[in-house]
Amino acid sequence: MPRPEQEVDICFRKHTETGAGGRHILQGICRDRSRRSAHAARSMSRLEQEVGTCCREYAKTGAREKGKKKHAAPRLNERILSSLSRRSVAAHPWHDLEIGPEAPAVFNVVVKITKGSKVKYELDKKTGLIKVDRILYSSVVYPHNYGFIPRTLCKDNDPMDVLVLMQVPVLPGCFLRARAIGLMTIIDQGGKDNKIIAVCADDPEFHHFNNLTELSPHHLAEIRHFFENYKKNENKEVAVNEFLPAATAQEAIQYSMDLYAEYTLQTLRQ
Repeated sequence: MPRPEQEVDICFRKHTETGAGGRHILQGICRDRSRRSAHAARSMSRLEQEVGTCCREYAKTGAREKGKKKHAAPRLNERILSSLSRRSVAAHPWHDLEIGPEAPAVFNVVVKITKGSKVKYELDKKTGLIKVDRILYSSVVYPHNYGFIPRTLCKDNDPMDVLVLMQVPVLPGCFLRARAIGLMTIIDQGGKDNKIIAVCADDPEFHHFNNLTELSPHHLAEIRHFFENYKKNENKEVAVNEFLPAATAQEAIQYSMDLYAEYTLQTLRQ
């Protein structure tokens, strides 16, 4: 079985192993960055130069390979086929879905787990499908819809996790727009596993919330109780330390976006 860091390496390589695939992801990253401040734009320009160099090298390699074949596949097909397999045209929700033009304030979230569910779903990094990891051992259910932010990367080699407050449950695998209102700091079995708390940007009952201080103390107590108890019957210890403001949450999202861009660029260079 591959280690987590090997798993994420495989996932990144599958989406950057052709010039078209790597260019598709990094162009999206650059589009996101181009909508930010002048300082960020300058950083984006440097990144674009590096991306351009990598893509030109890939293009030369691809041209040599195409010269050996009479019938070359279109570039779009190359990207699709390299992303998954020669029998599938499905997109990968972590890499192919853009984070959104207003990130890190408002961003896309791919829902993994439905509000009220006792099923622990996970993203299968190799295929991009949502798989059943386990049924929760404790007598609790997820208090809100739970998912991840595309094109982000945390130090645990996973995308950034998000708990999305909204009125109704939504199906696993769909995506929605969310706005960060806080950060929940968690120690899970000795390691940091912080999670963004957000509201659905298109839910009229929740979209006006801007910070955790606007929620009732009981609401936060319910969230804390769930995460501190949902692994207890597995003999795994989880501690919720504190709830931090929206500004800290946005900083954490921005850091995970930058880490994803850096990792993708390193993978292209290899």
